[in-house]
Amino acid sequence: MHTTLIDVQTLNRHHRNPDWRVIDARFSLADAGQGAREYGEGHVPGALYAHLDDDLSGPIIRGETGRHPLPSVERAVEVFSRFGIDGSVQVAVYDGAGGSVAGRVWWMLRWLGHDAVAVLDGGWPAWTGAGLPVTQEVGEVAPRTFVPNVRAHLVTDIDGVDRNRKDADWAVLDARTPERFRGEQEPIDPVAGHIPGATCATFDANLGEDGCFRSPEELRRRFEGLFSGVPVDRAINYCGSGVSACHNLLAIAHAGLGDAVLYPGSWSEWITDEDRPIGTGEG
Repeated sequence: MHTTLIDVQTLNRHHRNPDWRVIDARFSLADAGQGAREYGEGHVPGALYAHLDDDLSGPIIRGETGRHPLPSVERAVEVFSRFGIDGSVQVAVYDGAGGSVAGRVWWMLRWLGHDAVAVLDGGWPAWTGAGLPVTQEVGEVAPRTFVPNVRAHLVTDIDGVDRNRKDADWAVLDARTPERFRGEQEPIDPVAGHIPGATCATFDANLGEDGCFRSPEELRRRFEGLFSGVPVDRAINYCGSGVSACHNLLAIAHAGLGDAVLYPGSWSEWITDEDRPIGTGEG
């Protein structure tokens, strides 16, 4: 069973196995149709395309939710069943952005009790860079019955964040860039800054210059420092909309530290109420 990362050569040996499922999760916030077009131009043979907005998110409620709210359990079960995933299937997922979207698929399956899921280390660039097979043929699979076993402790809501951000026995980590964390720039959301009490933990620091994840030992040192003695199950992770924060959750698990917590609504939900406090600068 592969539960965090998988390398391109291992995936190449197994991607045609009927009990493996490959998911292409490429997506661009600037152009919601770009990932599907890229999938159509070429993808790992047998891969199915998962759209962040349509397949991996629930409906947006203006003034209440963030930009990519979690889908209901029922909706997620429907999607994963359509993708032909059941308890016997090994899932491998990739994107073209260092795993920042693929991590959402990884986390959702873990949240629903499916451990046999791994992100392709290096993603689409690593696959094509290794000269491995590419096709334009759309993958087709027979549906299977996905049976969820929801791990509710992996999620917290806005009230939990607001309560625990003030508690020294909890840590709140922000996966966005330092510039967005400090409130110096905000290219996506209407308000800049961060949740007061949070620490900047930009997700791209999980990757080396080759676009692959750093070693488990490096990641362990990084996150133990960010946790500052707080246990992993009291480390809340957020980002702009609950997507790239999953990259940190993946890195934490790959480091052997266990399961941290996701705040799915993230910054884009936090700012829906103008009375909520906003932090800027380093603190």
